[in-house]
Amino acid sequence: MRERAESLFATGDQVAGDAYAAETLGRTLARRVAELADDPTTPLFFGRLDFAGAPNNSVTDSSTTDNSATDTGTTDNSTTDNSTTDNRTTNNRTTNTGTTNTGTVEDRTTDSGTASSDTASSGTASSGTASDRLTASRLTNDPTASDTAGDHHGRRYHVGRRHVTDERGEPLVLDWRAPVSRSFYRASVRDPQGVAVRRRFGFSNGVLTSFEDERLDRGEEFGTTSRILAAEIERPRVGPMRDIVATIQPEQDELVRADLADSICVQGAPGTGKTAVGLHRAAYLLYLHRERLRRAGVLIVGPNRAFLSYIAAVLPALGEVEVEQATVEELISRVAVRAVEAPEVAALKHDVRMASVLRRAVQGRIGTPTESITVSDGSFRWRIGVEPLHRIVEETRREGLPYGTGRERVQARVVSLLQRQAEARRAESPSDAWLRRMSRCRPVLDFLDAVWPALTPEGLVHGLFSDPTRLAAAADGLLSDAEQAQLVWAKPARTPKATRWTAADAVLIDEATGLLERLSGFGHVVVDEAQDLSPMQCRAIARRSEHGSVTLLGDLAQGTAPWAATDWRESLAHLGKPDAVVVPLTIGFRVPAAVVAFANLLLPALAVDVPPAESLRHDGGLDVRTVTDLTSATVAEVRAALAHDGSVGVIAADDAVDGLRAALAEAGVETATADDVAAAERVTVVPATLVKGLEYDHVVVVEPAAIVAAEPRGLHRLYVVLTRAVSRLAVLHVAPLPAPLVDESAG
Repeated sequence: MRERAESLFATGDQVAGDAYAAETLGRTLARRVAELADDPTTPLFFGRLDFAGAPNNSVTDSSTTDNSATDTGTTDNSTTDNSTTDNRTTNNRTTNTGTTNTGTVEDRTTDSGTASSDTASSGTASSGTASDRLTASRLTNDPTASDTAGDHHGRRYHVGRRHVTDERGEPLVLDWRAPVSRSFYRASVRDPQGVAVRRRFGFSNGVLTSFEDERLDRGEEFGTTSRILAAEIERPRVGPMRDIVATIQPEQDELVRADLADSICVQGAPGTGKTAVGLHRAAYLLYLHRERLRRAGVLIVGPNRAFLSYIAAVLPALGEVEVEQATVEELISRVAVRAVEAPEVAALKHDVRMASVLRRAVQGRIGTPTESITVSDGSFRWRIGVEPLHRIVEETRREGLPYGTGRERVQARVVSLLQRQAEARRAESPSDAWLRRMSRCRPVLDFLDAVWPALTPEGLVHGLFSDPTRLAAAADGLLSDAEQAQLVWAKPARTPKATRWTAADAVLIDEATGLLERLSGFGHVVVDEAQDLSPMQCRAIARRSEHGSVTLLGDLAQGTAPWAATDWRESLAHLGKPDAVVVPLTIGFRVPAAVVAFANLLLPALAVDVPPAESLRHDGGLDVRTVTDLTSATVAEVRAALAHDGSVGVIAADDAVDGLRAALAEAGVETATADDVAAAERVTVVPATLVKGLEYDHVVVVEPAAIVAAEPRGLHRLYVVLTRAVSRLAVLHVAPLPAPLVDESAG
């Protein structure tokens, strides 16, 4: 498929009819080649579905759990040979039995493996109405189990990360997002959905090593006890985040396949895969609504660049290369941030009351006509009285348009009144040039400047914080005198351009921008680590998703910002999605149970109403110990960790990071920074403030007390830090542990 796309790309300019067609075709083929890029160490299929009545189902009797029951995911040569042969037989059988006639139009697409929204949606049921108590299962647009069985009776399909066809375009592997593939994730003994056998394949560096069959027709179901599933989940993590299409669990799949119209909020405990759910939902929606979302766009919002670098490879690995990723700061980067202000001032600027202050400030700039206007037009003079002008201003104000659009509307309506007079006197319609001249004549512009003056977002905010009287008028009844005094600049810059803006100012300027003009939006927005969004930041995202849906991901227990959310309903209201469903994920698959239990000791002190996390992993290790020399103990712990496979993350308070990195370098241990996910070094030294959302096989936490003392919500930060380990956690300390952890660690 890649070779075919590359050959078309190479000859594209020879088949296009003109320069524009050649350019369009070239872009399309270049995107196609990029979508087909793949990692040769990653298998294109990971499972197989045999529906009831499939030919030679008995062949799977030889592939029992005993054959594939190995912690390393390998089997003896005979098992590999059998499974490989069976795989080849299956591929041939799939092609020769006419898979393309099964009625699954979605799976018989072009090479791109994508379906139009109309075709792909034709076999689905509409989702239920959202409400607070709506469960994740009601968000899905699955067909009924009987429909699935009826459509695919007697068929056999391979399921993989990508849609794969042979030279004739016949399907060999079905995309994990295709409707029939959902049975791979949802079928169970209780609800087999027509599936007789579900097979999982184990791979190592792209080589088939094992397989494992679940005979649902005989009441056999492994669930999370599947050894291949466990081996894939527990595979060492080096480099960027991977996709989880081979290990998606039923409750995750229900969220991934939620309808495009539904906005959902996932309250996910550490290790529950909420980030993966959000990314895979984006991939699923792009598959189902390809052209619509290609036009409208999909946006991923993350907490920082290190996190976005970590997740950047997931969607391209699934063939989705046209998704925009940004931090909130990058979204609202209209001005350069060159200053820092007191935390209490920043918190005030992030308060939702500031939206009302700015709205009042804008509305306060609209004036009332006090005199008529007269326009000279050659030998004619056109006059508009005060009453018609007053009516124009009030009608436009009531329409609730963005301020800049309102100014244009007032101008157009004034010119329209002039046009009527000219038509009545001249008995002919004025030309376009005449209309443009009237709109720019001095009397009309003077009137506009008097009743609807031109504004810029920077000028609006600069005017508020430079003029106590103007701020007082806009903040009356909203902010106290003391709060207003905090906002007023002691020595304001003379112009907006000369102002040294802060990050919080940038949020207000974005709010002002939304009041003055219409911002372009996205068809779907995924927001991760959303618990740290302020109300004003939520509003910034809302302006970019007004006509689209949102997937909100986060954990209230991991809120570390001064304005961190304590109730998802409030955040959803600020995002403009008050009816979104809030779905909890509490069962973790990656963080070991001992680590989760240790971190959960902090929950009572975090003052958030979230269910404690649970973990299905009972391997891994937890080592909490007092040391006399943090630096030497850290170096020793890192050396011990390097004896195991996987990544090593050393996490400490921000001011300790440089010293630890230097000590490791002196000891001959090369390290990487958090945002360099492609680095060859296995050891990363990470400031505690940047570790959110990242994962490492072995985590070394250095001096928890210093991490807690570094910021007001230090216990929340420590909860984040402790839950970054997916295999082993070592906690090294000289100072006493924070109180909530003391009793447990002592025991």
